[in-house]
Amino acid sequence: MKTIQVSEDTYDKIKGQLPGEEKIDISDLQDFVGKNIFVRTVTYHLVGKVEKIVGNLVFLLEASWVADSGRFMDAIKKGELDEVEPVGDWFFNIDTMVDGGFWVHDLPTEQK
Repeated sequence: MKTIQVSEDTYDKIKGQLPGEEKIDISDLQDFVGKNIFVRTVTYHLVGKVEKIVGNLVFLLEASWVADSGRFMDAIKKGELDEVEPVGDWFFNIDTMVDGGFWVHDLPTEQK
């Protein structure tokens, strides 16, 4: 195996074209700040960029309510959502979170 080093800007531009997955160390809720996430709560789904976590509240930028994710694997692996409503900046209570993961795709900006 050979290793090359690239700047953060270059990596951000090419990371979606690279095979494999980026490994992220998560040892604290604050490690999610700056990351895009897909979250399933007890009543709805959200996708957005974690801006800040204060107590039990997670503040998302460029958030969207996902009314219908469609086929779940296609949603997570390909970023294909069947029905989505961008809502802008949004927050949710982490106690309502059932599960979630990193969203490695562009955040939705159009209603669908």
